Amino acid sequence: MHGYEQHRDAYLRRLKRIEGQVRGINRMVDEGAYCIDILTQISAATSALENVALGLMDDHLRHCVADAVAQGGGSTDKIAEAMQAVRRMVKS
Repeated sequence: MHGYEQHRDAYLRRLKRIEGQVRGINRMVDEGAYCIDILTQISAATSALENVALGLMDDHLRHCVADAVAQGGGSTDKIAEAMQAVRRMVKS
């Protein structure tokens, strides 16, 4: 079972909202909306995605990494994997 399993429905709801935001941005560009208004919506969608990513990372650390530590094996790999994900998140 994945660490986010107990929050799956909440993540799916958030992602549906973000999907709607992105479709709205597409519509704004199609209709020739003001640049700053489009950029504002892109910033909001980006922030929403970052919040989902942070929630998933929290779930991963609390569940997957914690389980690996408790079982005594593979914790180094799980921590390295989590750090790579953090680096990707920070880079973008």
